[in-house]
Amino acid sequence: MDVGEIVKGWSDLAAEQPLLLLTVIMAIGGAIGAIRIRSFSLGPAAVLFTALALSAYDDRLRLPQILGIFGLALFAYVIGVGAGPSFFAGLRTGGIALVVVVAALLAGAAATVGASHLVGLEGPILSGIYAGALTNTPALAAASEAWASDLPTVGYSVTYLFGVLGMLLATAATIRRGAPHKALAPIADDVLPPRLDSMTVRIEAANLPNFGTLAERSGHHLVFSRIMRGDSPGHPGRVAIATDETVPRPGDVITVIGDLPTIERFASDVGHPSTVALTLDRSTVDYRRIAVSNRYVAGQALGDLRLPRRFGAVATRVRRGDVDLLATDDLVLQVGDRVRIVAERSRMAEVAAFLGDSERGASAYSITSMSLGLALGVLLGELQFPMPGGGHFALGLAGGPLLVGLIVGRAGRTGPVLWTLPHSVASTLSQIGMMLFLAYAGSNSGSALADALAGPTGPRLLIVGIVVTLTTAGMVIVGARLLAGVHGARLGGLLAGAQTQPAVLAYANEATGDDPRVNLGYALVYPVAMIVKVVVAPLLGRF
Repeated sequence: MDVGEIVKGWSDLAAEQPLLLLTVIMAIGGAIGAIRIRSFSLGPAAVLFTALALSAYDDRLRLPQILGIFGLALFAYVIGVGAGPSFFAGLRTGGIALVVVVAALLAGAAATVGASHLVGLEGPILSGIYAGALTNTPALAAASEAWASDLPTVGYSVTYLFGVLGMLLATAATIRRGAPHKALAPIADDVLPPRLDSMTVRIEAANLPNFGTLAERSGHHLVFSRIMRGDSPGHPGRVAIATDETVPRPGDVITVIGDLPTIERFASDVGHPSTVALTLDRSTVDYRRIAVSNRYVAGQALGDLRLPRRFGAVATRVRRGDVDLLATDDLVLQVGDRVRIVAERSRMAEVAAFLGDSERGASAYSITSMSLGLALGVLLGELQFPMPGGGHFALGLAGGPLLVGLIVGRAGRTGPVLWTLPHSVASTLSQIGMMLFLAYAGSNSGSALADALAGPTGPRLLIVGIVVTLTTAGMVIVGARLLAGVHGARLGGLLAGAQTQPAVLAYANEATGDDPRVNLGYALVYPVAMIVKVVVAPLLGRF
């Protein structure tokens, strides 16, 4: 049996067994995506190109639509839940970034019309070019429904591939360049938590207020954990918990946690850094990281838990994923968070029992709440909204779940329903959802892509699509850097969100080591970008 017969036999089998086809696509795509050339790799986006290649080879190698729909909805919802708290905070300072993205999408529409007329294209196919160059399936669906024509699908299938690849290249260049040494504008919407440090400080100033007031004066950028009183040469004092009501006096030695510049300013104001290592004395006061697995604790702010009053304990840091957050009173805990607790040794077990302290429980999640949120997102995505001049549009199975995810992620908890997901669970679910969507999208576009490229219209469509993708990417990059002061990882997320493209988001996350600014930038502009594309795409068929 020669190679041709083996390949044909496998194609026959894969055409009859979608599960086999899916696993092969993901296995090959995963292997290709792991190949790194210098600092560039396709990552999960390689799954898309693998599926395109296989379906172009054999038109029967298509995955069922339900796989792609479910994967896209799951991916969008999980991304929304994770980005919800930061998204609404970013809206207060990210308005310029939203304006830049909307302007870039309108510029892309103008480029579609102008470039198409130059090469002799007009009519409904322009709607497909715009939707494909900006990789938005709901926009294609809206255009196809508005025009009852196959022409938008032809334009979409030819321009989609470079819509992904071109934005991937733009994102790679943006992330590699990063932020300049001197930013052209202040990065006002960068809400990444600063790197945390700790310092032992000896108090010299008199008449200081209590630690609660001192924390307020620092803008809640400092947390105090221990205090030693009665320290003198050869006679170390007694270490106790530094509660909000504790008033420091001259000669006291305290432990301060926060970002280093703020700590240093505080130390110079009230005294000087000390060499006394309070953390080495664990005879009465101990510390440890405790996993949050108690679902009644998750979704509540640290201040509402009243740890000092209940247990005489202080939370200093919260480890979420790979990021350390300062344990301020308004920080809302999530399942899977690991809280650094300072407490008396005799009461540490009580604190652990209260928070849960179960690694297994910290990685669990409520399938009921997740399914409920996903169902609400699907329903919202199916709602039809009227458009000016007639017609209607829907957010689709990406926009609806994303918007609901943002809302419930911001809420955290609604009565007994806990919406948040553990970091490890969210990462796994988003990867699975994204892979399913990419495999489906590629397996259902390969043959149409091959046919269109073989015809006389194909090259012209491709050229126009390249112009539209690059125009939009260039407008986002230049506008975001010059007007909004956005660079690096956040800009990579803006590009992915403006393109409404999970493959670009996946690459940006991988290239930055899952920098949370990527998802924040993506979630900030994605809903607006989705709505603009769905509204604009059908209108272009009139030109």
